[in-house]
Amino acid sequence: MSTKVAVITGSNKGIGLAIVRALCKEYQGDVYITARDAGRGQEAVESMASEGLKPKFHQLDINDQKSIATAAAYFKDKYGGVDVLINNAGIAFKAADTTPFPVQAEVTLKTNYFATRDMLTHFLPLVKAGGRVVNVSSFVGARTLNKCNAALQQRFRSEDISEEELTALMEQFVDQAKKGEHEKGGWPDTAYGTSKTGLTVLSMIHARRLSKERPNDGILVNACCPGWVRTDMAGSKAPKSPDEGAITPVYLALLPPGATEPHGKFVSDKEVQTW
Repeated sequence: MSTKVAVITGSNKGIGLAIVRALCKEYQGDVYITARDAGRGQEAVESMASEGLKPKFHQLDINDQKSIATAAAYFKDKYGGVDVLINNAGIAFKAADTTPFPVQAEVTLKTNYFATRDMLTHFLPLVKAGGRVVNVSSFVGARTLNKCNAALQQRFRSEDISEEELTALMEQFVDQAKKGEHEKGGWPDTAYGTSKTGLTVLSMIHARRLSKERPNDGILVNACCPGWVRTDMAGSKAPKSPDEGAITPVYLALLPPGATEPHGKFVSDKEVQTW
């Protein structure tokens, strides 16, 4: 029986580290902190060790295709694949940030959508039967969906949107934002929200694909909202602690063997949300 393994991106701090903490206590297998910066990753491992927990570390920068490929090869070689994948790495500009919107759009989408998609391109084929994939999205994405024009809403809710079409729409948003024409194009004025709308829809596309291509493997893919959590990203006024923010992602990661749902859903506070 090979050792099971859980991989969490962007997990040297914040919600990611809280997910690691919970999985170290509840998951029967190896739990990996991954981070761009190896030094910060090792510090996180040491901070967990001081709590009596023993996660492992592997360097992984989701914005670097080579880093993704190296990590994928490592997990394939050492574990024969991955059992739990939690795509938690993400960025957000602060509301007060004066960075021009076209730059915010490009940078935010680059990490939250395109780099996460690259992760999934490399790692989805490695997910073992009975595996769990959790993409940390946001209620802001759901709110953003409702602010898109009718045509965009229809595509983002449709059962037949492809990964290629979705990616082209995300590229369109960035291109229009650069020209200052995104609102005219039917998009709302939020890069973060748009990136998370994209990530949630991507999760649904991948769930449908896995059900079709690997119907007997029992893999569950979901997007979730951790809630508004006190982190460097969201600030100190947020109501939830990182450990509270980890509850729904961990719940989805630990759905019991043989479970058939939720799958291809957007989940918040352990409840499936309407999309």
